[in-house]
Amino acid sequence: MSPSQITSTDAPEGGVRTIRKVAPYLWPEGQSWVKQRVVLAMLLLVGSKIISAFTPFIYKAAVDTLSGDATDAAWMLGLGAVGLTVAYGMARLMTNGFQQLRDAVFARVGQRALRQLALETFTHIHRLSMRYHITRKTGGLSRIIERGVKGVEFLLRFMLFSVGPLVLELMLTAGVLFFYFDANYLTIVVGTIAIYVWFTFKVTEWRVRIRKQMNDQDTDANQKAIDSLLNFETVKYFGAEKREADRYDVAMAGYEEAALKTSYSLAFLNFGQAFLITCGLVGVMVLAAIGVSDGSLTVGDFVMVNAYMIQITMPLNFLGTVYREIRQALVDMGEMFDLLDQPAEVQNKPDAPALKVPGGALEFDDILFGYDAARPILKGVSLKVPAGKTVAIVGPSGSGKSTIGRLMFRFYDVNDGALRIDGQDVRDVTQDSLHDAIGVVPQDTVLFNDSIYYNVAYGRPEATRAEVEAAAKAARIHDFVVGLPEGYDTQVGERGLKLSGGEKQRVGIARTLLKNPPILLLDEATSALDTETERDIQESLKAMGKGRTVVTIAHRLSTIADADEIVVLEQGVITERGTHDDLLAKGARYASMWARQAAEEGEAAA
Repeated sequence: MSPSQITSTDAPEGGVRTIRKVAPYLWPEGQSWVKQRVVLAMLLLVGSKIISAFTPFIYKAAVDTLSGDATDAAWMLGLGAVGLTVAYGMARLMTNGFQQLRDAVFARVGQRALRQLALETFTHIHRLSMRYHITRKTGGLSRIIERGVKGVEFLLRFMLFSVGPLVLELMLTAGVLFFYFDANYLTIVVGTIAIYVWFTFKVTEWRVRIRKQMNDQDTDANQKAIDSLLNFETVKYFGAEKREADRYDVAMAGYEEAALKTSYSLAFLNFGQAFLITCGLVGVMVLAAIGVSDGSLTVGDFVMVNAYMIQITMPLNFLGTVYREIRQALVDMGEMFDLLDQPAEVQNKPDAPALKVPGGALEFDDILFGYDAARPILKGVSLKVPAGKTVAIVGPSGSGKSTIGRLMFRFYDVNDGALRIDGQDVRDVTQDSLHDAIGVVPQDTVLFNDSIYYNVAYGRPEATRAEVEAAAKAARIHDFVVGLPEGYDTQVGERGLKLSGGEKQRVGIARTLLKNPPILLLDEATSALDTETERDIQESLKAMGKGRTVVTIAHRLSTIADADEIVVLEQGVITERGTHDDLLAKGARYASMWARQAAEEGEAAA
């Protein structure tokens, strides 16, 4: 399934599933330091809420002292108006200080979870099958990962520090209003909170759907931008700059429309919340004002009620924001967890051993395979490649040549039959050991946007500089590299675009030589090069194949004339096999292909 098909349900079950997946990062087994930090953060949280709940009492005492209405309880503090004012300031400072300390203590927990989940996602994507990666959209995939990982720390923090603390604070405030004043105050506050929460959740659910549309448009626009930039040369070749800009603008227009709806709905939500809170505040303040008028309450009580209502207003406003962000985080993370739930098509068997390659003999035993069950590619291919020998596979496009290479590397599993290396079925051994045993030089070597040294050393990162340079010399690229102003530190550009095709191929050969695998797959390694460059590269490839089992998938027959055996593949079936001379003597399919290419090369030379 491609990323464009990955969707996250807005149903509560989807949110519950996401929370269940996130919770272990908050309380991981065997990592006591994480649990200790979570507990300490919670204690700091409770401390800040308790201080916050009693701060208005100090404020009331200060006001009553100044107005001459001080009660015995206020005088018992023995602080006086100035002392009470200082105590009020200290209480507010401690409340904020506990909150900041709580965030500092929890920060490492959140960042650890973010890093761990990002690594798991990155690793999982590399574990997914070739079938997934040839259908994915890089831009959309990167956006899904970016948004999902960003939501991890937010969701972890606010799972702990928003909903629970808000409930605790509301309960403390409601208890004070009920026991210190009367049930009418509590009724107004509870009614206001209930309507506020209902309104916030309803409108936020509507906004989440709009935000999901905005995310989809954002993903689409980003994917189009990255796709266009990756194909920069193609865009230039066809003068399609305006076409690409128009295509991108259409996607951004959809994003703009969704973003405007998001802004308008946010304004409606904010005003509705303010209206409800104001109604509750006015209702409670009217009751307090009546109490002051009839002498049952002091001015300090009036101020205290106001302070409590403001104290409630702040977390309630925060609730609206937090709920919106939590819902959005659940959507974003739901998409990422859908990605993590994508099963790897090719997996190791339980307790699979590592591949042992004493010689490197290959055996294709009656292999049947098709990317789509309705369209078979290989139809009973049987082929043996003795250790240390070179076998070339030729045939027209679509005959299944490159498919054989992909099956060797186990990008896919065969539908029927078996592929063995030194008698071991590749499905029975670990993929890592299989990949270590095979070196590949593809038709178009793609390089990392890093230095030449990094790209050569990629074949064996632990290699010494002398070994890296030796591989480069064997691939006949060393002299070219040392002649560059920055030598091996020269940056090759994205996908190696700063180097010519021949230079890229030599770097690819060098890193495969450095890997030093017993089995070599040359997948049309020179077909994209000019004739002169091809001859030079071909010499490097021949030297590279000495002492190794080599499978060459060839387009130009002149490059494989000295192979130990040549196999002609047509429509997924082997139609001819033998040495170059044997096949020419037969005068069949291979001979006609050879004659045609020889004629074409002669015309080109003329």
